[in-house]
Amino acid sequence: MKIGRITVSDRANAGIYEDRSGPEIEKVLREFLGDTTTFESAIVPDEVDLIAAALKNFADELKCDLVVTTGGTGISARDVTPEATKIILEKELPGFGEIMRVQSFAKVKTAILSRAVAGTRGKSLIVNLPGKPSAVRECLEILAPAIREGVVHLRGEDPHEIPKIK
Repeated sequence: MKIGRITVSDRANAGIYEDRSGPEIEKVLREFLGDTTTFESAIVPDEVDLIAAALKNFADELKCDLVVTTGGTGISARDVTPEATKIILEKELPGFGEIMRVQSFAKVKTAILSRAVAGTRGKSLIVNLPGKPSAVRECLEILAPAIREGVVHLRGEDPHEIPKIK
């Protein structure tokens, strides 16, 4: 499986802040999807046009099966990842954001402030995750089975013939 990961952060893009969430995405997804998974990565500032361009590049040009963003899903003025994602989506999958908020709310009551979205573009599944590494892990653990099956459907494969994951 080919996965694109995009860290959305003004500070990480400027080199002021170390990107810890992007590498966490790779670590967790390798645990669930195996070592044959390959990754493309990018760090972009909190700018709608740049985020949308990175998403389109990973889906359209690099043909990633899965594109995962981290960061920019809150309510601050610079948090624009959901807006950029919605611009390029062909089909929205609201269940991803809903389950992340519900499950995260049990641990962190401010999780309801997250605006993460997910959907498809061509044969790519696109998912917004929070920016905190621990939240990345928590959300990916919840989403892993749906991610795997979603990618299988987008590839046009039979989900009944694919081994289940945790």
